[in-house]
Amino acid sequence: MKVSTQRLPECQVLLEIEVDGKQMERSMDRAYRKLVQRIDVPGFRKGKTPRAMLERHIGRERLLQEAIDLVVPEAYNQALEENEIDAIDQPQIEMTGSEPLSFKATVPVRPTIELGDYKALRVPREAAEVDEKDVEQSVDELRRRYAVHEPVDRAVAVGDIIRASVRMVVDEREVYKDDDVELHLREGQTIMLPGFAEAITGAKKGEPLEVGIAMPEEEGGQLAGKTVNASVTVKEIKEEKLPVLDDEFAQSAGEGFATLLELRDRLRSDIKERVEAQAEEAYREKVIGSLADAAGTIEFPPIMIDREVERLIREQARNSGVEVKRYLELVKQTPAQIREEVGPAASERVRRSLALAELADAEGIEIGDEQVDAEIENIIQQATGGNDEQAERYRRLFDSEEARASLGNSLLTRRTLDRLVEIASDGAGQKAESRAKPKAGASAKKTTTTRAKAASTTKKSTKAKKTETEEEDS
Repeated sequence: MKVSTQRLPECQVLLEIEVDGKQMERSMDRAYRKLVQRIDVPGFRKGKTPRAMLERHIGRERLLQEAIDLVVPEAYNQALEENEIDAIDQPQIEMTGSEPLSFKATVPVRPTIELGDYKALRVPREAAEVDEKDVEQSVDELRRRYAVHEPVDRAVAVGDIIRASVRMVVDEREVYKDDDVELHLREGQTIMLPGFAEAITGAKKGEPLEVGIAMPEEEGGQLAGKTVNASVTVKEIKEEKLPVLDDEFAQSAGEGFATLLELRDRLRSDIKERVEAQAEEAYREKVIGSLADAAGTIEFPPIMIDREVERLIREQARNSGVEVKRYLELVKQTPAQIREEVGPAASERVRRSLALAELADAEGIEIGDEQVDAEIENIIQQATGGNDEQAERYRRLFDSEEARASLGNSLLTRRTLDRLVEIASDGAGQKAESRAKPKAGASAKKTTTTRAKAASTTKKSTKAKKTETEEEDS
């Protein structure tokens, strides 16, 4: 067998393989022995048909194709071992000749990451401040929670809650119909369509109303630039009466507060906690991006983007509560269209993931079984509150190696990100020395859950997949 190798961009290797005649003949013989056990030939018992008669019966092309299906993965795996190529996924195969048999294999190999002087990374924090408008909005929302809705006998006004029959038609096609919908006409909020709330303000109970709503071009979608003809009949009108904003209201709201000032302070404190959590999350994302941007080299094969796109599609389908096939039907996009749309985001996620994984390796951050066990117990305690029966059910969720590996990777990412934040925060990077020096230009070799892993972006697959005939043979 002849093999030539060529290093390609984006962490790929091109193998050009030519199978010698003896290896091909052995594969032809194996193919015959497989097919003869499956194919009935008149005049012969199954399994006893001579090769020449079997070839005449099924045609040489079928026997040859069976032999190729056997010899290609065999030759590919042999080429990997002889040339010490560490493949991380299945190759792209291109047949280039039949006599002698030859083919090309484009092999994705491990990413190459060089972080450079990551300890010099500094990312300033932005102060998380509470906007007093948010406090007032929280007060208003709390008042609405305790509001009284009283039926009134007058025309619809801003702020009312109405029940109505609504039908909408565009180009003689019905796009919406509900015989008993409840609408809250809050000031400044869009209800169903831009301008719809304003159009029905002034409507009277029981009197049909016909309105035409011109949709602006900038709205986008199927309704852009069209006129929506709405038929509305108001059935009930209720006025929202908000409680007086005073100490008495504060005492009745939620947990109860002695004064309105205490209520505002509590709302402000809750908002501050939320704003600080959001700011911390945004900061952590920013430092990961800065780590990746400052890296000297982050090179990886395109298959890793494909895997991340698949993961994103699965996540979006799961968030929508449907299977992937149904999700694609709902969004009316093919996987190729989604890949084009989310490809840049997927590529960035891979870059950041690899940078963080290399940092974990450089810093010697590891997660052991004891830490995974402790995290499992912590999760169970928080979820069950000490209920032994429920705890046992939760514990079974982590029985599999896959579940433990996933949790270990999550812990590893969290610990690594904590270390990165420590480094990137002003001056904090000088407080702790790394336990291992970064490896300049090293390939990103990772282990399982206890060592840095390429953030689940790919799985090692050094061997070609078995063909159907190989599986039957085994």
